[in-house]
Order: sequence, then structure tokens, then C-alpha cells
Amino acid sequence: MIQREKIHSGAQLAELIQEIGFLPLLYSGIRGYSAEDMVDDDCRYVTFPEGGWDWPLWKWKGPVVTESACVYGKFFDKKAGFVSREWWPDLCNYRRSKYPQPEEGSIEDVVLQTLREGGSMITRELRAACGFTGPKMRSRFDAYVTRLQMACRIVTEDFVYPTDRHGREYGWGWSLLTTPEQLLGREACRCNRTPEESQQRMLAHLKALLPEASESQLLRLIG
Repeated sequence: MIQREKIHSGAQLAELIQEIGFLPLLYSGIRGYSAEDMVDDDCRYVTFPEGGWDWPLWKWKGPVVTESACVYGKFFDKKAGFVSREWWPDLCNYRRSKYPQPEEGSIEDVVLQTLREGGSMITRELRAACGFTGPKMRSRFDAYVTRLQMACRIVTEDFVYPTDRHGREYGWGWSLLTTPEQLLGREACRCNRTPEESQQRMLAHLKALLPEASESQLLRLIG
């Protein structure tokens, strides 16, 4: 697996993403291959006896996404992670061949059109704008959004946190969603390779990066 010094900062995390191209945030199914695995122990999730918690890795996500050349979303077997902009065109090219453009008038099409018109929206705003306001609608809606992220049609632009009466941010935060075309531009989502060539290019890269992983594990990551 990947051998390197443990990460201690968001800047080091951003550097790693540029170096390896693809990085799941949490457990990936491949031992040692996630941001969580690669950070130092004092940057992992901890709870305090008096209440509250701290998780430096979680707090780094926003600055890494907004300040470095990477894309964030649920790209790895419906789990969140980072993709460098160098590798984004290949992932986008391959995934969109597997998840065709939603049919006009379908729920996924409505979600995309609403997001395009709204620009950037946090998940609950997008859910309400699409009419998913009834009981038990949240999980159903989230499944559509996850599928659109796996298809590389929705990405996370940033994270929005509520603030207390002192103006301090708290909680887990909400994903600010947008389309990759709006965030990166249309050219960044185009690739001059066939989807099959993009898949093989990504597979060869991951095989060199993770020689102990099986091909089936890597194909699961690629999607």
C-alpha cells in the first residue's frame, strides 16, 4: 500500500491528492487507502469526556475543496472522496458512459435542472426545491443525489456550517452542491479518450499505486 509520512494538515492532504489522484475520505475497502488512514492519530475523530468532539480531517475538507485543484463528492462506491483535476476528465468520461444523461422529466433530470437554475444549493434546500418535503422523503432524495454524484453530474462546492449566537460554527455542516460544469467549466469535463480508454488508464494508475489490491477491488473503486 501507499507508504509515506502521516498527514498533519490540510495543505499536506491537498498535496497528497494531487500526487495520487484519487483518495477516498473514509474506509475504502482497501487497507490503508483513505484520508482517514493516512492522517496522524491526533487528526482523527475524538470525543471529549465533558461532551463535544474534534476531527481535524473533517474540518480540512472545505479548505481543501475550495483552495486546491481537486473535486469532492460521493465518487467511490457511493462514498465520499477526492479526485484531482488532472484525473477528473477521465473519471467523468467513464462514469457518464455508465450513467447516461437522465431522461427528460425524470426525478434525476428535475434535480439537475433545479441545481443548474439555483447555481449552488445545500442539500436540504435542493430537496425542498424539488418537492421532496413529505415524510420519509429525505433518504429517497439522497439516493438520487448520490447516484448523480456517482455519475459525476453533481459535486460538492463547499461546506456550510450553522453558527451559534457568538458567530462560531458548529455541527457536521451541509454540503453545498453544484454541477461540475458550473464549478470547473465545461472543458474540464471533456476528455479526448473513449470511456474504455479512460477506465484502463485509471485502472493502470491505481494498480501502480496499490499493488497489493486486487483488480476487483480497484474496479469497484473506479465504478
